[in-house]
Amino acid sequence: MQMIIVDDEAHWVDNLSMHKPWHTLGIEQVHKAYSAHEALQILETHPIDIVISDILMPEMTGIELIERIRLFDKKIKCIILSGHSDFEFTKEAVRHQAVDYLLKPPTDNELFDAVKAAIDQLNMEWESISSYEHTLYTLRENLPLLRGQLLLDALQGHRMPADEWSRKLENYGLPFHFGECALLLVRMEEEFGQYKNNGQHLMEYAIINIAEEIIGEFAEVWGVKEEHGYLAFLLQIKEDQSVVGKETRLEKLAMKLQYKVKQFLKGSLSIVMTEWFRFPDQLPDHYRQASAYFRQIVGDEQEFIMRVGDFEHDVSKGTLDAIHMPPSLINLLEGGRWDAVEDKLVAVFAELDDRWSESWEHCMEAGHLIASSFTHLAHRNGYTLTKLLGPEIEPLQSGEAFSSISKLRKWSLGVLDKLKESTSNDIKDIRSLYVKKVQDYAEKNLHLDVSLRALADHVNLHPTHLSKIYKIETGEGISEYMSSLRMDRARHLLKTTDKKVYQISMDVGYMDPAYFIKVFKRQFGVTPQEYRDGN
Repeated sequence: MQMIIVDDEAHWVDNLSMHKPWHTLGIEQVHKAYSAHEALQILETHPIDIVISDILMPEMTGIELIERIRLFDKKIKCIILSGHSDFEFTKEAVRHQAVDYLLKPPTDNELFDAVKAAIDQLNMEWESISSYEHTLYTLRENLPLLRGQLLLDALQGHRMPADEWSRKLENYGLPFHFGECALLLVRMEEEFGQYKNNGQHLMEYAIINIAEEIIGEFAEVWGVKEEHGYLAFLLQIKEDQSVVGKETRLEKLAMKLQYKVKQFLKGSLSIVMTEWFRFPDQLPDHYRQASAYFRQIVGDEQEFIMRVGDFEHDVSKGTLDAIHMPPSLINLLEGGRWDAVEDKLVAVFAELDDRWSESWEHCMEAGHLIASSFTHLAHRNGYTLTKLLGPEIEPLQSGEAFSSISKLRKWSLGVLDKLKESTSNDIKDIRSLYVKKVQDYAEKNLHLDVSLRALADHVNLHPTHLSKIYKIETGEGISEYMSSLRMDRARHLLKTTDKKVYQISMDVGYMDPAYFIKVFKRQFGVTPQEYRDGN
């Protein structure tokens, strides 16, 4: 760090700069200035961290010097020296964020304490800045991934409050706002198949860059590769662009994208464009509709550019959203989140009642997904659904469970209860197994190390975890069990063998016979020898 001392009285400057052990505080260089103007010249050419200045100087006061310093550097720390205990001077110094206001002549302790306080403030501020810069660097390094994941979540229907959306869009540097958007879904055709195992990501990256270059003149572009292998581009018209004829212009830009990719990457694209919609609320619906167009209309045809028509509001058509909304039923079941599983099923049946009460296909769709998720969990736990459910498997085998919403609801919630009960029993069985292993090991190795750590290592658990499991399963702590085991073994040996008391003490894990005798007497009211004599 570098410091400057400013005073029109040269002896003050020379004394403070040359005869104080500033190096002990980490000050590498101390500059001298005999006027405020000279100080400003030094400040222009040297990276000064701390300024110690007299307050009353000709031409420019110390307060005025601080004001000038603050114009170009707000981080420099300033300490004021004054021969006057004047409240107005003190108030001005505080207003300009001076670290301290010292009366002349300051003691060494006062001066060093003030400089140390300035150094501490600087270190804290720069550490904070460094941490912030590191965070920004990390954020910048991961921005493409973060932006892509945010768009993927939005496409899949993840819901966020408006303020969280705004915060993420700003933090990720995405120039999007709530309002009108369109979506392009791009399929890379068979020519790109040659890059499947080598260079596919580079091709996708190149197409995204070309799209940003071509469409970026007209609209903001936010692209990502989605789960089905399409490249998805969210578009929002820039503020300086006219919205008149936006559909035609977007179609021309899509054709240009298709042409340039063919020209430079030697591969063809098919593109589906949605109608303009409200972002982010309507994004998942339009994404699903664009995906459906690829499946139902474009199919295997190559190099198509197609615009999605208006939504059809026929109640007999549409998707069952609740069952497909993340997190999936399988993930919730695997995580043992039983309340969340039940909530999801309730949401599924509520949607079936509200929107698809007349549609047997939607009921069947939900039923098959629920049944397959339940079967998956049963298999993961080492069962078959048939064995687990017994006679209740029949409605599934016959299809009766899917015949109405009410029957599917009753069957699904009933099976969920059985799965919960089975999993609970599995947990109890596992806990019982741990308890048995611990007890078997302790009984066979009582004369060795049977500490909690040794027992935990034997069953590959953390000691705290083992203690909790043992207490839950048996109702007593491991230490109580070990003490009881030792005393029971000692009584048995005292009655059935001629071993000395100190030998029995060693056999049951007490290295100190005197301590063994004390514990035994506290437990049974007599010494080991008295117990043996009485039996």
